[in-house]
Amino acid sequence: MSGVKNLKVFSGTAHPDFAKRICGELGIKLSAIRHYRFSDGEMGLSVDESVRGSDVFVIQPTCFPANDNLMELLIMVDAFKRASASRVNVVTPYFGYARQDRKNKPRDPITAKLVANLITHSGANRVISTDLHAGQIQGFFDIPVDHLTGMPLLASYFKEAIEAELKKGEVIVVSPDVGGVVRARHFAVMLKADLAIVDKRRSYEVANFCEVMDIIGDVYGKTAILVDDIIDTAGTICNAAVGLKQRGCKAVFACATHAVLSGPALKRINSSEIDKVVFSDTIPLPESKRSDRLVQLSIAPLFAEAILRVHSDRSVSNLFEK
Repeated sequence: MSGVKNLKVFSGTAHPDFAKRICGELGIKLSAIRHYRFSDGEMGLSVDESVRGSDVFVIQPTCFPANDNLMELLIMVDAFKRASASRVNVVTPYFGYARQDRKNKPRDPITAKLVANLITHSGANRVISTDLHAGQIQGFFDIPVDHLTGMPLLASYFKEAIEAELKKGEVIVVSPDVGGVVRARHFAVMLKADLAIVDKRRSYEVANFCEVMDIIGDVYGKTAILVDDIIDTAGTICNAAVGLKQRGCKAVFACATHAVLSGPALKRINSSEIDKVVFSDTIPLPESKRSDRLVQLSIAPLFAEAILRVHSDRSVSNLFEK
C-alpha cells in the first residue's frame, strides 16, 4: 500500500494475530521484536530492526492478563522512544481498567486515569482505541486519542442476519442499562429500529452482579438486540435476555465490541435465552472459549485505515463519519 514510508507496526504478546491482520490490510510486514522473561518473571524484549526516525505503532490490547499486558506495553513504548523513533503510537483495541473511571464510593481509586498517566509518561505520543467504556476517558490522557467505534461493524452483521425482521419493523435495540443508552440509540439509528432500556440494579458489594428490575419500551413480539461495549461475565446480558423473553420477545441477540468472557461467561451464554452473541476481535478468542453461539467479526480493517490516516496526517474524524 502506498503512503506507508517509515511506518512500522510492532506487536506485543497480547494479540499478535490482530497485529498481523492489520499489517495484511496495510500491505506491510509485521516488524521484528522478540519478547522474553527473566527467571524471576520480569519482562524483557529485543527490537530486531532500526526504528530511528520511524512512525511506530504498537499493537497491544490490555486484556487478560491485564497487568502483564499493560507492563509489556509500557516497556515497548520506552524501548522505541530510547531507540529514537520519531513518534510512538499506542494502538490498544481494548483499554483495560476502563471500568474504573470514577469513584463509586469513598476512597475508590480512579485506575483508568492512572493507566492513562502511565501510558503518557512512558513516552507515547498518541493512543488509538475503540469503544472506551466511558467516553470521558479520552480526557484522562494529555496526548491525542483517536476513539474508534465497532458499532457500524456489528450493525452491518444484523442488517444481513435479520434483514426480514428489520424490513417488517419487528426489531428493537435494547440497552442493558441506563448508562449505555447513547450507544444503543446510535445503534438503533443505524438499523432504523426502536429502542428499549433495561432498568437494572447493580450491587457494588458483589462484583459483576446485577438484577433486572424493569424494561422500558414495547418489546412484545419483537426480535431484540442487546447492545453493550463489553461482555465480561455475561451476567448482565443473560439476565436481560430472561427479562426480554418474559415480556414477549420472540428472539434475543446480543452484541458488544469487546468479548472479555471471563469466569462463567461461556457457560452462561450457552445456557441462556440468547440466540447469538456477536463481537469484534479486539480481544483474542482462544479455542476454550469458542461456541456455536458466538460470532466474531474482525475490526482490523478499521484500525488499519485509522493507522494509515494518522501516519499520513489525515483526518480520522472523517473515518467516523463514513
